[in-house]
Amino acid sequence: MYQQWRRRRAEKRVAPGDGRALQRFRWWQVPGRALFHLDHADPWGLPRHYAVDVRHWGNQSSGEVEAGLYLDGRQHAVGRMPVAFPIEGGVIEVDMSDYGMKRCHFVADDGTERLLTPDPRSPEGRRARFGRRHPGVSRAIGAVSIVFLLVGLALLAQEIAVPLSEIPPIAERFGRIEPLFDLPRWLDVTLAIAAALAATERALRLRYHWLIDAGAS
Repeated sequence: MYQQWRRRRAEKRVAPGDGRALQRFRWWQVPGRALFHLDHADPWGLPRHYAVDVRHWGNQSSGEVEAGLYLDGRQHAVGRMPVAFPIEGGVIEVDMSDYGMKRCHFVADDGTERLLTPDPRSPEGRRARFGRRHPGVSRAIGAVSIVFLLVGLALLAQEIAVPLSEIPPIAERFGRIEPLFDLPRWLDVTLAIAAALAATERALRLRYHWLIDAGAS
């Protein structure tokens, strides 16, 4: 029920595109652009090519990021994220976090879903290629990313819990909580940077968990 409501709301963000041509991904766009592709057949079995283009550095002046859906090389629709673009047989759901893309999936009408293919020149494409060439190292990096995010989440929980426990009614009922970690400032900053890098690494793989990754924000 909630998923259906969220999808309907995301679909309302869609507006017609202006027909502009899809630009090729350039190397200097690596820090601020994401580009994904999907080959999909129409109801008559004819192949159609979709692309999702997100310029997350170039359109944040209003605090919102816009995604463009391209059909066979031309802009077909646009929408502010999170957005769901209806296409034949389902929707393309697009969303991002503070650290990068967290969703760019085709969700079929039967509920099955698959990740769109990142452009090989994009950061997500480069990370995917690294994972294919070095699967063991890739898994190790992913595990380390989770560890740093969990450490950051624990520190965040402490920062919230300790001041709350000093509120008189709470302190009288539950007692004060003593900090479990008393880290020097340099280490605290280092762990915060490491958590941000870990969240970025997971965003390059479009891995997102509402608790683990949101803790890095």
